[in-house]
Amino acid sequence: MIFAVSMVFVDQTVVSIAAPSIVEELGLSSSGMQRVVNAYLLALAAFFALGGRLSDVFGHRRVVVAGTLVFVASSVLCGSVPSGGYAETWLIVFRALQGLGAALVFPSALAVVVSVFPVGKRGRALALFYVLAGCLTALGPLVGGWLTAWTWRAVFWINLPVAVVALVLTALARIPDIRRPERIDVPGAVLVAAGMGLNVFGIQQASVWGWTDPATWACIIGGLVVLALFCGYELHTREPLIKLRVFRDRAFTADSMVLFFTMLAFVPVMFFASVYAQISLSASPHQAALYLLYFFVGFGLAAQVGGRILDKRGARPAMRLGTAIGCAGFALWAAHLTDLSAHDQWPYACLAGAGMGLLLSPASTDAVNRATGSSYGEVTGITQTVRNYAGALGMAVFGSVLTHVTTSRIMQTLTTRGLAEGEARGAARGIAEAVIGHPDDHRPIGGGPASAVMRGAFPDVRMDFAQANQWVFYGMAIALGAAHLCTLLHPGTRVTAEPAAGAETGRERTPR
Repeated sequence: MIFAVSMVFVDQTVVSIAAPSIVEELGLSSSGMQRVVNAYLLALAAFFALGGRLSDVFGHRRVVVAGTLVFVASSVLCGSVPSGGYAETWLIVFRALQGLGAALVFPSALAVVVSVFPVGKRGRALALFYVLAGCLTALGPLVGGWLTAWTWRAVFWINLPVAVVALVLTALARIPDIRRPERIDVPGAVLVAAGMGLNVFGIQQASVWGWTDPATWACIIGGLVVLALFCGYELHTREPLIKLRVFRDRAFTADSMVLFFTMLAFVPVMFFASVYAQISLSASPHQAALYLLYFFVGFGLAAQVGGRILDKRGARPAMRLGTAIGCAGFALWAAHLTDLSAHDQWPYACLAGAGMGLLLSPASTDAVNRATGSSYGEVTGITQTVRNYAGALGMAVFGSVLTHVTTSRIMQTLTTRGLAEGEARGAARGIAEAVIGHPDDHRPIGGGPASAVMRGAFPDVRMDFAQANQWVFYGMAIALGAAHLCTLLHPGTRVTAEPAAGAETGRERTPR
C-alpha cells in the first residue's frame, strides 16, 4: 500500500520541481501552469469520496489495482505531451485523470492499513505509513531534480516502475476481499466535483480576470451554491456519497477543520518553496529539491512522535503542539526569505515541517477512529476530500496573491528606474508572468529603452519575488494559526475501541 500511495505523494511535489522547465519548453503561462498543478489536486479532491465508496462496494484490492492502472497510464501520457497549442489542454486533461486514479488508490490503500491494525496501535501504524510515504515523497523531488536535468518528461515516466512494484506487492499481499454492496451516489459525486471545481477555478482565475470581474465571483459563488445543494441532497438521499451525520461528532468536526487549515499550507509549500528556490536563490532543480528536503526532514522526524502522542494521550495534545510549532516555523521562514540564503533558512523550514509532522497523522487517524456507523473507506474519503480540497484552494489563493504582489513589486522597481507608470505596469505584468511562467500572449515583453531598463532591473527581481513570497508564507503561518484555534473545539476524548454504529462505545475522557 505504501508503494501504491507513494505515487500520489510524489506527484504533489515532483511537478513543482519540473514546473520551470515545463513552462520553458511548452510556453505555458503562469496561470496555465497553475491550472496544470490544480487539475491534479482538484480531481483528487473532487473524486476522493467517490473513491472511498467504490472501495467499499467493489473491494479495496480491486480499486487499488484499478486506480494504479489509471494513474500510471495517465502519467505516461503526461510525459508524452506534444509541443504546440494543445500542450496545456493535454496536460490538464491527463493530470486530472492522474488525480482520478489517485482518488481511487489512496482511500482504498488507507482503508486496508486501518482495517488490519487495532485502535490502540493505529496511531503509530499510520504515522509509520505517512512517514515512509513522506520519505518517498522527499526522494521524489531529489530524483525529479536529477531527471529534469535530462528531461522533465521523465518525472512522469518514473511512475511506471513504481506502479509495477505496487501491483506485484498488492498481488502478493492477499488482501481480504471485503465488500459492502450499496448504490453509487452518482448525482452526489457530480455535485461535489462541480462545486469544488467552480469554486477553486474562480479563485485561481482571479489573477487573470481580476477580482472585480463578474466572472470571477460568478465561479466562486456558483461553486459555493453547488456545494450547498450537494449538502442538501446528501441529507435527503437514502444512500448518500457522504453521510454528513458523522459531523455531529464534535471531535470529528474539529479534526476535519484542523486538517482543512493545515492543508491550505502543506500542499502549496511544496510548489512555492521550489519556485522560490529556483528564482530567488538561483537554484537548479536538483538544488531546489534539496531545499525542500529540509522541510521533509522535520516532517519525518516529528511524525512518529505525533503517532505516539496519539496512542498515549489522544489527538488533541499532538494537534495543539503541531499547529503552534508549524505556525512559528512558517512565520520565521517567511521572515528570512529575503536573506536569499538557503543556509540561513533551513532551521525554520525544518521547524515548519516538524509542526506538520506532529499533527497530520493524529488528526487524520483520530477522524478515522470515529467512523461511527460508517466504513473506513467512507470516512477516509471524507477526510481526504477535505484535505485535498484545501490543498487545491491554497494553491489557487496563494498563487493569486503571489502573482499580484510580484507584479506590484516589480512595477515599483521599474518606476524607480525611470520607466513611465503605464509602461512600467505592462512590463511588470510581463516580467511577473515570465518569472512564474511565460507571458499569456507569448509575445516579447518589450523592446528599445524599456527593454534595456528591464534587463538592468532583472537582478532586483530576485528580491522582489522573495518579498512577494513572504506574503505567501506568512499566509501559511496564519492558516496554521487558524488550525490551532480549531484544536480548541476538540473535546479531548479518545477512542480506545472500535466504535459501534450509533454508539459512543470505547471513548474515554482524558484530562483537559
